[in-house]
Amino acid sequence: MIEAIDLFCGAGGLTAGLQQAGIKVKAGYDIEEQCRYAFEFNNHTEFVNKDVSLVDNEEIARRFSKKAIRLLAGCAPCQPFSKYNQGKDTTTDKKWPLLYAFARLIEGNLPELVTMENVPEVVKHQVYHDFVKKLENLGYHTWADTVVCADYGVPQRRRRHVLLASRLGPIHLIDPTHKEKWINIKEVIGHLPAINAGEQHPDDPLHRAVSLNTLNLKRIRASKQGGSWKDWPEELQLACHKKSSGSTYVSIYGRMKWDEPSPTMTTQCYGYGNGRFGHPEQDRAISLREAAIFQSFPDDYQFYPVDSKMQTKDVGRMIGNAVPVRLGEVIGLSLQHHLKIYH
Repeated sequence: MIEAIDLFCGAGGLTAGLQQAGIKVKAGYDIEEQCRYAFEFNNHTEFVNKDVSLVDNEEIARRFSKKAIRLLAGCAPCQPFSKYNQGKDTTTDKKWPLLYAFARLIEGNLPELVTMENVPEVVKHQVYHDFVKKLENLGYHTWADTVVCADYGVPQRRRRHVLLASRLGPIHLIDPTHKEKWINIKEVIGHLPAINAGEQHPDDPLHRAVSLNTLNLKRIRASKQGGSWKDWPEELQLACHKKSSGSTYVSIYGRMKWDEPSPTMTTQCYGYGNGRFGHPEQDRAISLREAAIFQSFPDDYQFYPVDSKMQTKDVGRMIGNAVPVRLGEVIGLSLQHHLKIYH
């Protein structure tokens, strides 16, 4: 059996996907304590609140069973590599060198399998190329590519860079499962009860939408599916939209379309003005539950205890930062397929 340790585990998107593929995740490590409840409650495994750069090799080694096929998995924080930071020197960001910490744990334990997931722009950074070179010098076969998540059944236009590595033999991701027919928004959230802006559904605390002021309510009512602020009458448009520098930001204040996947979920995807995050039909931004579903979390995935309160921004950050569960499952299925051939 494959046993995994999930580094930078967050709320458990990758772990949930790996477990759906039949991989036993022994523990998840993350510096964000607020992720503990979501990770442990939904995945029934241990959350370790610790900076990965402070984890030693012996601690990792102790968590694996003696006869297990060992997998070290992780998505190092992507902010330093994000397209929003292109052109900036992010090498001083404390998160930038975390791939080196990941590589150190690989070198110290030599697990049979490794997977790493990040934003596509990670390949523009030296730390990534050092990471790959380290794997190859340690005798790993590597495969890496940018993956269109919708091709694998994630109802979202997210693109992620996925790396697989094995000491057993050549490895690759399984072929796309949904390339001919992407899953659309209607299929995954069409069954949810309608709510208004500023409202929370009584049966699901996560199915809540942020409130909109009077002006933004007028704006979303003037918006078409797949449209933008360009659909509005001039009196509703922002001053920056009328400048040449702002005219290209057509996705801001946009509505989604029922018959397409969602746009990429971000940490602020619950805000109407933060991208194309308007509900296709209802006059509001998408709810936190809808955002989680677009990340392919199960409909009942819990991010905080029902008897406690958590800030919308905190839940939004957990959802937006997560590895889509379905992508985690595809990675896990690829590793299981690989194991059948080479072990």
